[in-house]
Amino acid sequence: MIVDNALYHDGVRVPLDDGDPSLGHARVPCGTGDFQWVGIHDPSREELQQIAATFDLHPLAVEDAGDSHQRPKVERYGDTIFLVLKTLWYVDEHDAVETGEINLFIGRDFVVTVRHGQGIDLATSRRDLEQRAQVLEHGPMAVMYAICDRVVDEYEKVGAALEIDVDEVEASVFSPARTDDSVRIYTLKREIAEVRRAVMPLRDPMRRFALAELGGIDEKTATYFRDVSDHLQRVSEVIDNLDGLLSTAFDAHLARISVQQNEDMRKISAGAALVVVPTLIAGVYGMNFDHMPELHWDYGYAFAIALMVGASAFLLWFFKRSGWL
Repeated sequence: MIVDNALYHDGVRVPLDDGDPSLGHARVPCGTGDFQWVGIHDPSREELQQIAATFDLHPLAVEDAGDSHQRPKVERYGDTIFLVLKTLWYVDEHDAVETGEINLFIGRDFVVTVRHGQGIDLATSRRDLEQRAQVLEHGPMAVMYAICDRVVDEYEKVGAALEIDVDEVEASVFSPARTDDSVRIYTLKREIAEVRRAVMPLRDPMRRFALAELGGIDEKTATYFRDVSDHLQRVSEVIDNLDGLLSTAFDAHLARISVQQNEDMRKISAGAALVVVPTLIAGVYGMNFDHMPELHWDYGYAFAIALMVGASAFLLWFFKRSGWL
């Protein structure tokens, strides 16, 4: 359940329980500026209730943390901030955006992170943060910043991967070859909608952090969140642009299909004309009336054949000159 547990004193990690995080159910007394960070991955309901009792977490927040399908949001319960983040990663071979979730409980002297799904490995974020003592000195808010920064960085990677796929779709739609891009366009639009569900609701919490509108965030700490908010805004703009490009590409795809169908009908019509005219001539000469001109003419058959070939040749030249064939 507990994948890591440590006390941070003056920006330096102090391991607990002889390095065995699974034993870290107790809340550690913290001095001024110290805090405890407990990381949990896919806990059971009983395990989460045990952590909630240890850190006196609000029942409503604990209930949300136990559900891995929450909307990104920030809420305050007394002295504790509860933040929900969606994690994203891209599976290129399937054009699929996979999602996970991170729930953060930020108190005066503790941080509890509850992670659902594979997603982002917070051990990497923890190690990176431990190399930046000047950031860790900001206390629990430094952990929240580091996690938000890592999550938004992953959003940017997903956005960059989607940009490549959208460029491929555009190239395919406007290529001379006949392609069927509607399925892939729909798939990409669905995945972009998944990214939007993670990105858009997070903009307001990041804005509030950047403006230090929540208690516990001072002006110095808010500076870090302004950087995260800027990156999040950039991702939001990329997603909006990609969605618009896919809509335009789909319209262009339908227009190209219509044009191709018109071209096909012209070719079919031209081909039919090449058959109909000789058939008309053959039908006229096949009526066999007694007083029909050329009926008993020695050169009547040759004349009819020449007339068919000549009419077909003229139609073929005309259709090619007009671009129908």
